[in-house]
Amino acid sequence: MFDDITGELASAMPDLRGRLSANASLADVTWFRVGGPAQVLFMPADEADLAYFLKHRPRELAVQVIGLGSNLLVRDGGVPGAVIRLGRGLSEIKVDGQRLRAGTAVPDVKVARAAADAGIRGLAFYRGIPGSIGGALRMNAGAHGRETKDCLVGARAVDPEGNIHVLSLADMGFTYRHSGIPKDWIFTEATYEGEPGDPAEILKEMDEVADYREKNQPIKERTGGSTFKNPQGHSAWKLVDQAGCRGLRVGGAKVSEMHCNFLINDKQASGEDVETLGETVRARVLATSGITLDWEIIRLGIPKPGRPVGEALAAESAAIHASQN
Repeated sequence: MFDDITGELASAMPDLRGRLSANASLADVTWFRVGGPAQVLFMPADEADLAYFLKHRPRELAVQVIGLGSNLLVRDGGVPGAVIRLGRGLSEIKVDGQRLRAGTAVPDVKVARAAADAGIRGLAFYRGIPGSIGGALRMNAGAHGRETKDCLVGARAVDPEGNIHVLSLADMGFTYRHSGIPKDWIFTEATYEGEPGDPAEILKEMDEVADYREKNQPIKERTGGSTFKNPQGHSAWKLVDQAGCRGLRVGGAKVSEMHCNFLINDKQASGEDVETLGETVRARVLATSGITLDWEIIRLGIPKPGRPVGEALAAESAAIHASQN
């Protein structure tokens, strides 16, 4: 457990309207259901409240932000400092013609449905992306041949000093699964634009996306979505499969047999189990193909005391490389 500093923060920020919680469980709010607590969990009331918190917080207080926790792996030692979880205050959707504005706490699937209801074509692919709009902006999330950059008009974000920025699509600096906006800026709103479409046809497209996911991805498991980015010219799942990692297990964590770019917590895994499994897969793929897989899942926090993540991974990698020489 971390020291409780919520009282100090509340005293330093008397006009704060959001909720501060000490030693709050992050396993409860992430899809893997693993990991330690946040020293402080802050849920801002709205964009202005978030800006106030960032402006008046102690400068030495580390800050992380999470949304729905769908692509997040929290380490077992927890996250020191403040974890900001975007929630109800940033969950509004507004439609104006072929444009749709959404707070960054809104789930991607809810945006897809709102666009369909409004007859806006071009956002149905969000039906296949677990997570919230904040994560979609951060990672240029995409599926089924489309990406966030294909329909985004602009966004809003708050920087670490509490300044609010209005961003155009060009400002976002999108590349594959990446945004060029500084990592310590927190997105608060996104504006999308699509084309006129028939709601029934859009809903049919969404159903096809949902059917594909259910048949090909372990969506009913405790998982975090796609684990690794696709290297240029390659599919991550094929590299993992070719390295003999389908069904590979470390402790309570396992590589999905349905889709081996997904890691699963199927037997009360720890955060260390999941991360060690992921790093073991990366080492084996490197050894068999010469290709380094990059994590798509975000990892936060510190290892549990006495269990430093890295030593076992280095040993595993060295053994694999030795066996190839």
